[in-house]
Amino acid sequence: MHVRVEHLPDGRAPHKDLWLWWAAPEGVPLDLDMLWRVYLRRFDIEHFFRFAKSTLGWTAAKTRTPAQQDRWTWLTIAAYTQLRLARNLTTDLRRPWERRPEPDRPLSPHRVRRGFRHIHDRLGTPARVPKPTRPGPGRPPGSRSGPAQRHPVRKKTEKTDTRQPAGKKQAG
Repeated sequence: MHVRVEHLPDGRAPHKDLWLWWAAPEGVPLDLDMLWRVYLRRFDIEHFFRFAKSTLGWTAAKTRTPAQQDRWTWLTIAAYTQLRLARNLTTDLRRPWERRPEPDRPLSPHRVRRGFRHIHDRLGTPARVPKPTRPGPGRPPGSRSGPAQRHPVRKKTEKTDTRQPAGKKQAG
């Protein structure tokens, strides 16, 4: 779909035309206003994935099974949710080169993460103070955990070429 924007909401002139992709079941009418709003939300979605991968370590876990990766994904989503919920509880610890946030806009998850450690002091904990103790016994003598399970590497089989190489003639 070719979209030509005449003017942007803030009064600026658009830079260039947009080419958007649209797919829907047959019979569903095309709603240009909805398509434009979805395109604008794409920016937020891409930045979420970047934040989840780089800052929250979504792809950093070395999981061995799909179930472990699913659990890690849900933990990452829970961490992101905690950052979103803590926006009003933390103060902005901005770097000297960063602009001050607008007063009516909430902090970004990245800035909330910087101040998240200071929230713990104000919240407290329902747990009791830990009792002083000596170190635990550790692993029993003579026990070993063993190496991680290994899986065989799949190798490509060579394709047999029935054609004759160029320049060689068959005898006969």
